[in-house]
Amino acid sequence: MWTLRQSSMASTTPFHELIKKKRDGLKLTDADVGDMVAKVVSGEAADVQIGAMLMAMFLKGLDAEETASLTRHMVDSGDKLEWDEEWRELLVDKHSTGGVGDKVSLPLAPALAACGLKVPMMSGRGLDFTGGTLDKLESIRGFKVSQSVEAMRSALEDPGCFIVGPTARLAPADGELYKRRDVTGTVDSVPLITSSIVSKKVAEGTRALVMDIKVGSAALCKTEEAAKELARSIIDVAKLLDVPTTAVLTRMDVPIGRAVGNALEVAEAVRCLRGEGPADLEDLVCVLGGELLLMRGRALTRAAGRERIRTALRDGSALDRFRRMLERQGVSAADAEAVCAEPWRLLPRAARTTPVLAKRAGAVRGIAGLAIARACQRLGAGRSRPDQPLDLAVGVVLDDALHVGAAVHAGDVLMTVHHTHDLPDDVLDLLRTAVDIAEEAGPGDTRRDRVIVILS
Repeated sequence: MWTLRQSSMASTTPFHELIKKKRDGLKLTDADVGDMVAKVVSGEAADVQIGAMLMAMFLKGLDAEETASLTRHMVDSGDKLEWDEEWRELLVDKHSTGGVGDKVSLPLAPALAACGLKVPMMSGRGLDFTGGTLDKLESIRGFKVSQSVEAMRSALEDPGCFIVGPTARLAPADGELYKRRDVTGTVDSVPLITSSIVSKKVAEGTRALVMDIKVGSAALCKTEEAAKELARSIIDVAKLLDVPTTAVLTRMDVPIGRAVGNALEVAEAVRCLRGEGPADLEDLVCVLGGELLLMRGRALTRAAGRERIRTALRDGSALDRFRRMLERQGVSAADAEAVCAEPWRLLPRAARTTPVLAKRAGAVRGIAGLAIARACQRLGAGRSRPDQPLDLAVGVVLDDALHVGAAVHAGDVLMTVHHTHDLPDDVLDLLRTAVDIAEEAGPGDTRRDRVIVILS
């Protein structure tokens, strides 16, 4: 077992020499990493040098000690949020590697707050096929993702949770590196993913973390082996930085729930907060929340933790926390009440809907979540560049009867498209082909449980 060694000595090595050192497969010292991060944040390092260093890290890797050093220096590059000492052991958060229809944070944060925990959740915007958590919440009129530290503290006092965007001064080194990873082809580096995730969680003051690491054709990690590698990296580095972490590996081939699209997912999240499912979404919220309750001593067993979350979803206490969170973050009391009572009284609706029909009878052998997500991106639900505006009303809702293993007849509605403009034929074709219909039931994966394994 190794430990993170911190050095008080500043490195005086020029940046290009640090690049060469990592390029040659040599280990960077803690002082080297600290000097590199300082030069990145100050602007002393040129773009081309930062790109070269990212590629050297990608190709040669970082060991656990280097990754922990990078993470700690990224945290130290900016402000760290500090909360009331009495909350210290109650501060928890969840992070997902992203998926199709992933609206889990919306019901999870208030459910955890209803169970007595404090949730300082910092989320991001979407880039690629659908919007992120912040984009989804912004479909609620008045919701403000930017909040002062004083407002965040008030929200942690009551209702016990908030969902905001990261401040510019929170782990700024991560922002500088992150915006260059996509253009340098280094997004899927396990050490860089680890340091990016953990640095923000440490900086926001989280004391326990649950990771939802997606596995499958519509996930960052395509295989269970890749997901386990990422999980172990995050768990080890987070623990070194005093953030106990559990990773839940979950299947990500078919969408979570029935809705894909920003406002559509908010409406479905409210259904979950009202105890009205969908079942796979509710189960995933209960699993992730149950892990945090167990980690913080608020449940004696995983089963007990999951049941506490489920009770909060079904007795109205989580919904009440959600309503109060909306009010804290700028939504008027009347609008917050309307969203919780009947979301479509307030959420933006697409002007048009079109059903996607099955062209033949048979058994559903698979549902390609990634194809559905790409179609939603074409409709305007996702962005291909950071400054691209979204159409928050558009998306796709799967029929309630559609699942792997289901029998369908020619002409059955598979899903409904919510769109603003004319629906291109290629988008309809993409959605039709997303549902694999065999003449008879075959060896398709009919498992409904999303959880693969839990690591800690």
